[in-house]
Amino acid sequence: MRSVRSRYRTDEGRRVVVAWCRERLAETDVAHEERSVETGAGSSHLLVAGRGGATVLLLPGTDMAAATSLPLVRALVEEGLRVVVADLPDQPGLSDADLPRRHRMTAYGTWAGQVVERLRHESPQPGPLVVVGHSLGAAVALAMPTAGVAALVLVDPAGLVRLRVGRRVLAATLPWVLRPTPARSRALLEQLTGPGHPPSAQLVEWFTLVARCCRPVGAPGPLPGAVLDRWRGTPVHVLSGEHDCFLPPDALAAAARDRLGTALTVLPGLGHLAVDEDPDAVARAVAEVARPR
Repeated sequence: MRSVRSRYRTDEGRRVVVAWCRERLAETDVAHEERSVETGAGSSHLLVAGRGGATVLLLPGTDMAAATSLPLVRALVEEGLRVVVADLPDQPGLSDADLPRRHRMTAYGTWAGQVVERLRHESPQPGPLVVVGHSLGAAVALAMPTAGVAALVLVDPAGLVRLRVGRRVLAATLPWVLRPTPARSRALLEQLTGPGHPPSAQLVEWFTLVARCCRPVGAPGPLPGAVLDRWRGTPVHVLSGEHDCFLPPDALAAAARDRLGTALTVLPGLGHLAVDEDPDAVARAVAEVARPR
């Protein structure tokens, strides 16, 4: 599979992003190992941390990667889970960016299924595999094959309804895309988070870097009913920040009920970046799903 155009604006931009990710992973106090697996989308980077009966495969959201997911990784490990974070292709991070623009979600689903197969083949675990997806990562999880997946946890998920982009979000996004600065990154992130959850300095730095080095990409629309219906026999849990500006809980609750046959759990006080705002709350919800009944 070949991309029509790289997400990176320049080769130097890619090197800068890769260097940032490697520096964050090198300096973290979260004990982990790094691996790569070959897929139809090229070499995919995996971060592996923790030990436990259940394995969590974490699929980050748009413009996120393992290097930006370390607070959630730490929280999941503290819940006694083994965690594998896969950097998505065609997103800034340490995986290859080899994904077609046409039929993008189908390609993402195939890729995720291949990652699961490599995990099962190379390091089989006795416990269940729970796939956790945030935003774009949730849509990727829904698009992947169901085989080998014990449960899904979808946090602020794309793929169920169309994202709503209000005037305030648009007013913060356009300057960030056209001329990114730390101040503009912070202004955008403040729209994506709930009250009382200011974005971290590291996340502001990352968003500034991404806007400078990468081309913007749109969010996926609702996935076809036939794709979603495959999950009717699998436990699916949907979480949403109370103040999610893109996916308001009322719209998401109806879609979760009608399209997946499941209820929505609202995370009080949080926004679209719930995994960053309160990783402990998300980790507790995941652990409830992953622990044997």
